[in-house]
Amino acid sequence: MSLNRRVLLGAALTLPLATPALATSPAPRNLSVLNLHTGERLAATYWEAGAYVKDALAGLARVLRDHRTGETHAMAPGLLDLVASLQAEFGAQPVQVISGYRSPRTNEALRQSGSGGVAKRSLHMDGLAMDIRMPGVDLARLRDAAWGLQAGGVGYYPGSDFVHVDVGRVRRWNG
Repeated sequence: MSLNRRVLLGAALTLPLATPALATSPAPRNLSVLNLHTGERLAATYWEAGAYVKDALAGLARVLRDHRTGETHAMAPGLLDLVASLQAEFGAQPVQVISGYRSPRTNEALRQSGSGGVAKRSLHMDGLAMDIRMPGVDLARLRDAAWGLQAGGVGYYPGSDFVHVDVGRVRRWNG
């Protein structure tokens, strides 16, 4: 792993939590996800007793893996906090995940395919981004709620029926 990637990943693991409510709450943090490509589901308590739960983080990494290659990668805890905040706001169970981790090989293949919206240095390759939707939640409402958290990037892709969320710099775009 290059020094730049190690620095980026290290920074992501120390990012502030997605919301002040999560940052100050001692309550367990839960996330329920469905990988739309593999059909795998996981409901996990990933934070408990003041710490992230190692087995739950590993389970989430497995479900959110690159479905094309089978490669797994740790997902940034701050990203999980962001998605859990959105899930709690809307009560949607589970969060439908179109893309979690994306290997560099998959990312480049998608870029070359001309499908559009795939960044050369996608944060998906570092476990810092997810493309999601929530059953019964209007996509524009999900986008607006994610933007309101000011926790990172928010991409709106109504034609593909998902919202991209990441824990990189705060920015927004339409795809």
